[in-house]
Amino acid sequence: MRHRCRVHQLSKPADQRKALLRALTTELIRHGRITTTKARARAVRSEAEHMITLAKEGTLAARRRALGYIYDKQLVHALFESAPERYGNRNGGYTRIIRTVPRRGDAAEMSVIELV
Repeated sequence: MRHRCRVHQLSKPADQRKALLRALTTELIRHGRITTTKARARAVRSEAEHMITLAKEGTLAARRRALGYIYDKQLVHALFESAPERYGNRNGGYTRIIRTVPRRGDAAEMSVIELV
């Protein structure tokens, strides 16, 4: 049974899953949009929105938490500079998931996740 288990497993062990989500979140914040599978996009959505919420908060503790999660230090500084004016009046919903064509090799459901 999987009742009340809300974490996306992504068919990976916990360490690989955490590393994958960190890498996808870093690339999403760096490029603004990435193409990945639907399941991975749904999993990375919550992590990316949490990082943007930390950036909106702007405190030193929030900056340190973001530095512990995102791989690039300069990216964290850029995020903390741009997030308050970009997302200041928005209460969540910082990302958008758009479904695209299935992947050619295995017909996996693909989607584009982008920052709004």
